[in-house]
Amino acid sequence: MSALDFSTKIGSKRFSNPIFTASGCASSGQELSQFFPLSSLGAVVTKSIMTKPRTGRATPRMAETPSGMLNSIGLQGPGIDTFLEKDIPWLIEQQAKIIISIAGETVDEYGVLARRLRALSGISAVEVNISCPNVENRGQVFACHPDTAVAVIESVRRNIGGELPIIAKLSPDVTDIVEIAGAVINAGVDGLALINTLLGMVIDTNSMRPKLAGKTGGLSGPAIRPVAVRAIYQVHQAFPNTPIVGMGGVASGQDAFELILAGASAVSVGTATFGNPNAAMQIKEELSQLLTKNGLNDFRDAIGFAHRGI
Repeated sequence: MSALDFSTKIGSKRFSNPIFTASGCASSGQELSQFFPLSSLGAVVTKSIMTKPRTGRATPRMAETPSGMLNSIGLQGPGIDTFLEKDIPWLIEQQAKIIISIAGETVDEYGVLARRLRALSGISAVEVNISCPNVENRGQVFACHPDTAVAVIESVRRNIGGELPIIAKLSPDVTDIVEIAGAVINAGVDGLALINTLLGMVIDTNSMRPKLAGKTGGLSGPAIRPVAVRAIYQVHQAFPNTPIVGMGGVASGQDAFELILAGASAVSVGTATFGNPNAAMQIKEELSQLLTKNGLNDFRDAIGFAHRGI
């Protein structure tokens, strides 16, 4: 049997394997680098960076839930200046493939961030996190409406130029995710990230108050995986030529394989790393074994396999 070709592609960029980190779960990878070389990942997706430093939301801002967790971190981060000065050179030194995630409160902020990345060498793609509240529109999340989602992507595409692949990160908290996906594809994205966390809430029955200081938070972990599989399947069915970075409750190679069969071209690992820092490497090895076991010598032959013959 020939050796497994584990590579995958998003836009013009090729990645040695399909296992990425999930934005927000490993900052810029420094903590994970204690456990394995970051160069062994398909890519490090950084925490979403904004124009200015942010302290994040008040504590408590994390709460456990059955088969998952809620977080209400609030995009805490150092801001783009410090990020480009310190984090990116360090990641390049680690020989990591880098996908920078950006977030903004206005369409113009996304454009400003994209312009800062335009001439930056050593990065492989930009993830545009449009699952953020739009302060110009009374807090509506950009990804929840085609018009606002398109406005952000057009601003990023205009300011970043044509070389760097753009990946739009979409929210599952919409009536029709295929409609939003189609809108941002038409606006010029090279790939999609599905799915971001689902909005949830936990109330402490002892204090009789919300457990999170911000009341609501993003639900992640195994509880949301079926939602991720559904969203990826629907979007891949509608747009089979658009690469999808799948995420949502992936804790094993089998979980990753399920998202790939639904249509994902890569898989991001997030919440699982909190309990097992080596989760990404374990998932990578298990996925490799599953592909070989199923007679698949080329990873790309597995992408969207569940759609065949239907």
